[in-house]
Amino acid sequence: MDLRKLKTLIDLVSESNVSELEITEAEGKVRIVKAVGAAPMVMQAPAMAAPVAALAPQPAPVAAAPAPAEAVGHAIKSPMVGTFYRSASPGAKAFVEVGSIVKEGETICIIEAMKILNEIEADKSGTVVAILCENGQAVEYGQSLFTIE
Repeated sequence: MDLRKLKTLIDLVSESNVSELEITEAEGKVRIVKAVGAAPMVMQAPAMAAPVAALAPQPAPVAAAPAPAEAVGHAIKSPMVGTFYRSASPGAKAFVEVGSIVKEGETICIIEAMKILNEIEADKSGTVVAILCENGQAVEYGQSLFTIE
């Protein structure tokens, strides 16, 4: 799919009340999903690819005894696969540092996916107690990026 056409579709989704758009053409399939309060995420599959099954959260196993706490605080997780960046540009100041106080909805990092820079916002107010990724590191969907107390 032409990048200009893809950019136009992303802009349309961003500016509208549409939360998800999927287009299938001869050269491939594109799916644009807009998370609440975040930039759209684009997933593109080759034309001959098998359908992708939706990932549903698995219920946690029920334990008789409480599990030991692995991390103190609230984990902010990556909503997509991409490259993690702490600042808006290479020479710019990082959005947050350990000890920074953040408010819900405040931009805390950027994840680049398919040449699109997606601002990731804090989903909870608090103090950053840990930054769990290095600048420029590849991150996975659901990977913890920050810990907030």
